[in-house]
Amino acid sequence: MVIALGVDTGGTYTDAVLIQDEREVLASAKALTTRHDLAEGIGNAVAAVLAEADVAPGDISLASLSTTLATNALVEGQGGRVALILIGFAERDLEKHGVLEALAGDPVLILEGGHNHAGDPAVALDEATLAAWLAEHGRDVSGYAVAAQFATRNPAHEQRAAEMVREITGRPVSASHHLSSKLNGPKRALTAVLNARLIGMIDRLISRAEARLGELGVTAPLMVVRGDGALISADFARRRPIETILSGPAASIVGARWLTGAQDALVSDIGGTTTDIAVLRDGRPAIDPQGARVGPYRTMVEAVAMRTFGLGGDSEVHFIAEGLQGGVTLGPRRVLPVSLVAMDARDVVHRALDAQLRQAVSGEYDGRFVRAVSGIDAGALAPKEAALLERIGGGVRPLGEVIRTRIEQKLLRRLVERGGVQIAGVTPSDASHVLGTVAVWDRDAAEKALRLFGRRRTGSGNRLAPEAEDMARMIVDQLTEQTVFALLETAFAEEEAAFEGAPEALARHVLMQRGLEGHRGILRIDAGLNQPVIGLGASAASYYPAVGARLGCAMDLPRHAGVANAIGAVVGRVTIRQSGEVSVPVEGRFRVHLEQGPEDFAELKQALTRLETYLSARAQIEAEAAGAQDVRLVVARDLKSVEAEGREVFIQGMVTVEASGRPRITEG
Repeated sequence: MVIALGVDTGGTYTDAVLIQDEREVLASAKALTTRHDLAEGIGNAVAAVLAEADVAPGDISLASLSTTLATNALVEGQGGRVALILIGFAERDLEKHGVLEALAGDPVLILEGGHNHAGDPAVALDEATLAAWLAEHGRDVSGYAVAAQFATRNPAHEQRAAEMVREITGRPVSASHHLSSKLNGPKRALTAVLNARLIGMIDRLISRAEARLGELGVTAPLMVVRGDGALISADFARRRPIETILSGPAASIVGARWLTGAQDALVSDIGGTTTDIAVLRDGRPAIDPQGARVGPYRTMVEAVAMRTFGLGGDSEVHFIAEGLQGGVTLGPRRVLPVSLVAMDARDVVHRALDAQLRQAVSGEYDGRFVRAVSGIDAGALAPKEAALLERIGGGVRPLGEVIRTRIEQKLLRRLVERGGVQIAGVTPSDASHVLGTVAVWDRDAAEKALRLFGRRRTGSGNRLAPEAEDMARMIVDQLTEQTVFALLETAFAEEEAAFEGAPEALARHVLMQRGLEGHRGILRIDAGLNQPVIGLGASAASYYPAVGARLGCAMDLPRHAGVANAIGAVVGRVTIRQSGEVSVPVEGRFRVHLEQGPEDFAELKQALTRLETYLSARAQIEAEAAGAQDVRLVVARDLKSVEAEGREVFIQGMVTVEASGRPRITEG
């Protein structure tokens, strides 16, 4: 008997499940996610599920973790301060693919060097400039990203720069050619920057999770879910944390398939911070050929074709003042629900809300609170940021008591981005408490906060909502509307060949909206989804029936939908893909591009055989290092040729080796 433990750390809840022999859910449990130290929430959820199932910790054969940490960090702009070393590129290349935006003011050094398209050196690497810069600024950042021109054809300059960074600074390095074998240097640079930014964050999570599981007596090896739904070892995830973006959503797709057996469906997973939507075709989630997209960034990470929206149960509610009626919109940032923060600081929260309700005029910060998160290094902050953090102190405080100037609003936003401060405000979770569809936290605090929010004046001079219940319905209706748009965008993106226009515009087109309403006039217009939606997430049962009704489709809310991510974390397989290229630098010469540099062959067959042998060996080693056993290899070739002067001429070949196996387990 094999008992597997699956854990998922979401924005609000951490879920844990126990599955026996990949067939039966023995028990599930939830605990609040502890943002200051995710391992606390993990430990609480695991302890609860072990008690629920009456299973001894030593009987666990496999433990696996899926997490939204990396995804949420990129959506919310969090992560460590890093430096980018660009080799052989021009400054204008920083404008491509959002590299400059991703750096967000972090340092960048542009060096001479790099290779040409054939993998031959273009310019010698400027080691002197790099050494001097690292000696002066090397320890000012938490990690480095290195990207060299045509590094996938010859990684020598990336390897040398990474070696110098480690020797001079001791900091971790993310080399772009380790993260993707494809061309497009700026996009690889972006991926390396994001990987470097996440290294410290993911390492802390895994280390603390392993330690907490050990304290509970769980000694099974820890796996982590990758963005394509496959499992990897904890050590592998530490080196390539970027591959865990969309980890939680990918696990939910695997879990949805396991729970429902569905072949064709849209899977929509609502969490605290994001809603993640993917499409199941023939029982399998598709891999995004353009690379994982999270927030504004399109990376080169292989992941489930997923559209991620900043929309969740804890999305910040924003007031829309324009127009006579006014309104609200949700996200993309997450805030703590007022009903939740009141559980930790009831007296502070209720005293502030009562005082604000007694005021005749609404205040800018009514119903909003702030608290610091332990563990942030105050020495790494700017003086004004550190002063504001000190003013916030150690407990929950009304935001209006902390912020004194407009400049401090920007400082506060920066502290939130650095993960040192959390803001509490009105969310859909608070609205659900007021409406009675959820009864977990402090309903009275939620009711007061929504009364305050509804007092805001619209363009007509009237209050936005006369009662807390009216305000709550407006918020939940808006969540329904934004979820409908998100599902329609995903559907139009899947069928882009059939329509002209951007999916976002098509989803909001007046004809689409009239069709959803079943317009009947001279015209008859009907529209909706032609496939079922599988709704996942703890709050799916509260919100998604209305979504299904609006889209005119079946809404499948399976049992255990609230812990589908945790289920998906333990029913997947370990899969590693290694890709390489054969090019033709000159006619009659076939060049294989390897980690140690290019190798030339006189015959195509020899070149392809060499590449397949090389990639198979690497894939086998990587799969075993990632925690696989009974590894199976599958080789795929993509050969391109053109016809010239009546004969077929080979121009390029890609070889991909996929190594997969069951995760290694311990005997319970």
